[in-house]
Amino acid sequence: MGATSGIGLRVAEMYARAGWRVGAAGRKENVLKELKQKFPEQVEWERIDVTADDASLRLGQLIHKTGGMNIYLHVSGIGFENNRLIAEEELSTLQTNVIGFARMVGTAFRHFRDKCGGKGQIAAITSVAGTNGIGELASYSSSKRFQQTYLTALEQLSNMQGMNMTFTDIRPGWVRTPLLKPDRKYPFTMELDEVAPLVVRAIRTKRRVAVIDWRWNIGYQLWRLIPNCLWVKLDVPVSQPANPRQEKQNAAIEAATANP
Repeated sequence: MGATSGIGLRVAEMYARAGWRVGAAGRKENVLKELKQKFPEQVEWERIDVTADDASLRLGQLIHKTGGMNIYLHVSGIGFENNRLIAEEELSTLQTNVIGFARMVGTAFRHFRDKCGGKGQIAAITSVAGTNGIGELASYSSSKRFQQTYLTALEQLSNMQGMNMTFTDIRPGWVRTPLLKPDRKYPFTMELDEVAPLVVRAIRTKRRVAVIDWRWNIGYQLWRLIPNCLWVKLDVPVSQPANPRQEKQNAAIEAATANP
């Protein structure tokens, strides 16, 4: 789910190239058609918007096309650097990353429970940002914390109901995808060619939590030790201008031309 750009598209290509039967879903129909043309024997697709009411129904249709489902991988997500706390951006993030996530992961859970005897694997790309609230990424970091907690809750529910479901929470740091602003620098930025194989390996080895990569894993472990009373007093910028001088010039021009 989310196979039309970034990590989702790259992982779908890797699985198809390896001979897997892949059900690819996302909002960009043209990308899905291209993926099908590239791997006509391996790929089936369905246009799915996780925020739409018919998303669960469409996932069921895709599962039917592929002849079943063993692994559900959820990659769909959005986020904004939103230090002005623009309401539209905050709510859009939550609509996709919280409501859409619960809708689709819940649908996968019910499928494995009702159609597969309680067996199956649910994997999701969350983020190290879910470790704590980040001021410039308030809705994004909070939504990623929700996703991590939701997976934990479903794992407990699976055990309570005597099922044998596997859950994999994959937490990358910054990855160079369309979500990142091209004119900004982000700490420890990783490329898709680095990240996608690590995602596939985490799913194959059924890791419960996989932090990608080792640099972020070290930072994540240290991050968890910071108490909230100290964390909220820290200045945590999530990015910086790729060209600080040009950024200052742009800011000066904007200030000079702003309406009084």
